Amino acid sequence: ADADIVLKVRRPSKGEIAHYKKGALVVAIMDPYGNDDALKQMAEAGLVAFAMELMPRITRAQSMDVLSSQANLAGYRAVIEAAEQYGRALPMMMTAAGTVPAAKVFIMGVGVAGLQAIATARRLGAIVTATDVRPATKEQVESLGAKFLAVEDEEFKNAQTAGGYAKEMSKEYQAKQAALTAEHIKKQDIVITTALIPGRPAPKLVSKDMVASMKPGSVLVDLAVERGGNVEGVRAGEVALVNGVKIVGHINMPGRLAASASALYAKNLLTFLETMIDKKEKKLAINWDDELIKGTALTRDGKVVHPNFQPKGA
Repeated sequence: ADADIVLKVRRPSKGEIAHYKKGALVVAIMDPYGNDDALKQMAEAGLVAFAMELMPRITRAQSMDVLSSQANLAGYRAVIEAAEQYGRALPMMMTAAGTVPAAKVFIMGVGVAGLQAIATARRLGAIVTATDVRPATKEQVESLGAKFLAVEDEEFKNAQTAGGYAKEMSKEYQAKQAALTAEHIKKQDIVITTALIPGRPAPKLVSKDMVASMKPGSVLVDLAVERGGNVEGVRAGEVALVNGVKIVGHINMPGRLAASASALYAKNLLTFLETMIDKKEKKLAINWDDELIKGTALTRDGKVVHPNFQPKGA
C-alpha cells in the first residue's frame, strides 16, 4: 500500500487498485485492448500506469521487449507440448525392427514464437514447413532449414507494417491462402499456430473442415487462444479431442517454463525502470518526451493518456 513503484506480471485488479497509493507507478502487461473500464479505474485511482507489451519495436528497446522474451519461450514450449501429445517420435528412426517416419510439423505465423517453434521442431528432427503473410519471413524460415508456404502475390509483398507487424489481409487473399493451407494441412502431423494482430481478435486460420481433414492422432497447438484462437474449436485451458485430432489450448504457455519466463520478464522490467530513474539523485525522473515512455504510458494525472485508448468522445 505504501509502494511508490509496483512491478507486476498482469494488470492490477479492481481490489488491488484500491490499496495502491495515489501517484504510484505501476508497470505490467496491461492487456489494454478492449479493457477501457480497467484503464479508467487506474486513471481515477491516480496511478501512473505503463503497459510493457506496447514497447516500441526499436533497437534501444530490445532488452525491454516483453513480447519477444515471452514469445520465444512460448514457441519452444509449444513444440514440447505438441511432441508430448503426439505420442510418436519426431525424427525419422531406421532400425532393424522397421522405420519410424519423421513427423511433419507446420508452423502458422512466423514471429518470434514461430521462429523458435521452427528451430525447436527442426532440432527434434521433424520435417518443418511454415507460413506467414509477411514477405520478410520467407528468408528467415528458409535460414532455419524449413520450407516456406504462402500465396506470393502483390498484396503479399506489402503485407508488413512499419513496426514489423502483420497487416490484416483482404478477404480475397485470405481465401487464396486458406485454400493453399487446407490442402497442406491434411498431410501434417503437428500444426502450431501463433498468429496475432495487435488490438484485434486473433485471425481464424484453421477451420473445422481443416481440422476434420487431418489424420487421427494429429495435434494442433494454438498459441493465440487467449485472443480467441487461430483454430476453430479450440477451448482455452483445455486439450480438446475432435475427430481424433487433439487441439491444445493451454493459456499462458510461457508460464509452463516459469523460472525462465520470470528471469527474462524481470530483466525486461528492470531495464525499462532504469530509464525512469536518476541514478545520481536516486529518485524517479521520468522523461515524458522519451519515445519509450510515450509508447507505453497508459494513465497519468487522473487521465488515460495513450492516444490508442482515449475514451470514446474524448
